[in-house]
Amino acid sequence: MLKVSRWRLFWTVISIGAALYVVATMPIQLGLDLRGGTQIVLEAQDTPEVTVDEDVTNRTLEVLRRRVDEFGVSEPTLQISGDRRIIIELPGVDNPDNALATIGRTAQLTFHPVLDAIVPGQTPPDDLPEGAIVLPGDIGEDLVLGPAAVIGDQVEIAAATFDSQGSAQWVVSIQFYPEGDQAWAQLTAESACFDPGDPMRRIAIVLDSQVLSSPGVSTSVPCGVGITGGATQVTGNFDEEEASELALLIRAGALPVPVVVIERGTIGPSLGQAAIDASLEAGLIGASLTILYMLIYYRMMGMAAGISLLTYGLISYAVLILIGATLTLPGIAGFVLAIGMAVDANVLVYERAKEEYRVTPELGGSIVAGFQRAWSAIADANVTTLLAAMLLFFFATGAVRGFGVTVMIGVVVSMFSALIVTRVILEALTNVSALQNRPALMGMSTGERLHNWLTNSGINLFAKPRRWLLISAVAAVIAVAGPIVNGVNFGLEFLGGSLLEFSVTENVDLEQLRSNLTDEGLTGVLIQETGEGNIVVRTPELNATGADTVEEAVAAQGGEVALVRDQFVGPTLGEEIRNRALIALGVALLLQMIYLGFRFRWTVGVSGMLSMFHDVAIVVGVFAWLGRTFDGVFLAAILTVIGYSINDSVVIFDRIREEVRERPGESYATIANDACLLTVPRTINTGLGAMMILVALYALGGDTLADFALALLIGLLVGTYSSVFTATPISIVLNERYPAPEPEPQKASKQSRSKPKQTRQKSIFD
Repeated sequence: MLKVSRWRLFWTVISIGAALYVVATMPIQLGLDLRGGTQIVLEAQDTPEVTVDEDVTNRTLEVLRRRVDEFGVSEPTLQISGDRRIIIELPGVDNPDNALATIGRTAQLTFHPVLDAIVPGQTPPDDLPEGAIVLPGDIGEDLVLGPAAVIGDQVEIAAATFDSQGSAQWVVSIQFYPEGDQAWAQLTAESACFDPGDPMRRIAIVLDSQVLSSPGVSTSVPCGVGITGGATQVTGNFDEEEASELALLIRAGALPVPVVVIERGTIGPSLGQAAIDASLEAGLIGASLTILYMLIYYRMMGMAAGISLLTYGLISYAVLILIGATLTLPGIAGFVLAIGMAVDANVLVYERAKEEYRVTPELGGSIVAGFQRAWSAIADANVTTLLAAMLLFFFATGAVRGFGVTVMIGVVVSMFSALIVTRVILEALTNVSALQNRPALMGMSTGERLHNWLTNSGINLFAKPRRWLLISAVAAVIAVAGPIVNGVNFGLEFLGGSLLEFSVTENVDLEQLRSNLTDEGLTGVLIQETGEGNIVVRTPELNATGADTVEEAVAAQGGEVALVRDQFVGPTLGEEIRNRALIALGVALLLQMIYLGFRFRWTVGVSGMLSMFHDVAIVVGVFAWLGRTFDGVFLAAILTVIGYSINDSVVIFDRIREEVRERPGESYATIANDACLLTVPRTINTGLGAMMILVALYALGGDTLADFALALLIGLLVGTYSSVFTATPISIVLNERYPAPEPEPQKASKQSRSKPKQTRQKSIFD
């Protein structure tokens, strides 16, 4: 019998109650694929100094992308159309005028020395230096300004803050890069040499040829020294919204050329209702099967896990609403999949509790010991995932950054649901008299045959570890040959393609149109309806025959059809997003390896990383051999595979570490073999939980999620295999060459007495 922890019960009730309130009172933001949104088409304009070309258009796109991200719009779509136009699609933007006013401004911030202040309308002096300009000042005067001394590109950080100590108003605090720091110090050093009240002691802060503020340099600043430290404040009688908008524009950078609005309107969802319904149904079926399996296998503990998983889903959904996340169809699939993967923490606890119960058949004590024994594996697995997610959030952009946010929420909430909610339920169940003497009903005796077979079979998986490495290497080489032999079929997000817009006189069934185009061999097609009733079709780049095929398919349903436009559109996952994502992922993997080396040993960090690269190579290779499309959905799947691969390896290495401490003097290979055998039940049950959802998504979710589910199915199978037969053999080989110091002897625990017997060294290679 266990006493129910009051503080765990309190936080469980509070969290569930708050989540129910949020879900009941606040709607979640739906993505472009589910609800559509606002579409704005901008065109870059030539200036006397700059002629628009491909490079200028690309730079304009990246600045606009940063501004949209800063503006708080989640999961937007931006792509180049033709030579100088940029299509921006924003889900959930109720007032497109406000968004346009922010993202479409040139926003060139400059700092100028003031040469003189004159009466408005007065003729400026004839002897102005080259580059000097005259602008209306901020206090009813015209300012004669010297050439810009500091520019916006030299600003590192800009944030809206309330200056409660000085001006008692909203200001924009700025931190310069080193080159900006030097320029700012020189500018203020020169201005500080003039007397207070002299216009030349002032500095003008200019945004888009408008003087925001022209403060004088403080008398405390020495002449010839200036303001050092690389920081300043922009003042201008801002309210909070104005200061935040200016800080946003400064952070995102200036547009290289002005842009004008060509079109503005609404765009419908890119997925038909039938596809959405099928995907939701598949997700619900898969999640229900996972919970049902847990209930059958773990009995009452499975019921606790089922309630915990539902709690996980509820709280995660509420957090997504609170942070304003945008939910897309792949996001829904990933969210449902996370429910299946969140079962892992419960399985780890339950399997350790069952091991304790075999030695000391006391229900409450075994459950407490199960949580204690599983804690290190749960913590290490989740920390490695959090490291990657945090790096993606801070350094990546766009959908990749959104993926990082979702993963961070999932990790934190899954730990809460498993370690708090599940434990509260189990503590309550141990107080039920009907269960206290019925361990089978609690699930303590399930899987006994498998456990007994594993502990008595004498199987030696790693009698010849290098053979496993040879198999893994051959598989990786075959996989890597896929992109070389078959090439890589990149989707619209990476390469761009053709955009065709048709006016129609009759309603078009988008789902049927998508199916017809697929039958004609056109894959990766994106179809939307505009606010004017036109049909927009985006496909990988088409020749004349392909364009005719699309028009004929539209005409088969749309009555009288006319082609409104036919032009090339660029990728939505641009070069900057790709590079930032790769850098963030590379740093995250390095930190994961360092963490594993710190928590375990450097050989474990290297083994885990090599195993992960093996898994990614095989998933990418299989997709290339199958000719599947590499798109944004596949990118999300690969990131998920990386997380799963690391987690699976960490669980095994955690068990190896525990066994090494408790069995000093035994060989590392023998202990690694036993650890892998002891974690088989966890591997099976966690894998089945995720697999049921993935199979349902693949079979019932339609074409939209088929590739997503297939990539994760491959990753799940390969990740499970590689954790045992790639990561572990690598660690054995490395440990042979670089043996670890002998650990301090420890008193044998209950678990050490349940290790598999090694009476028959039966290698599966023999």
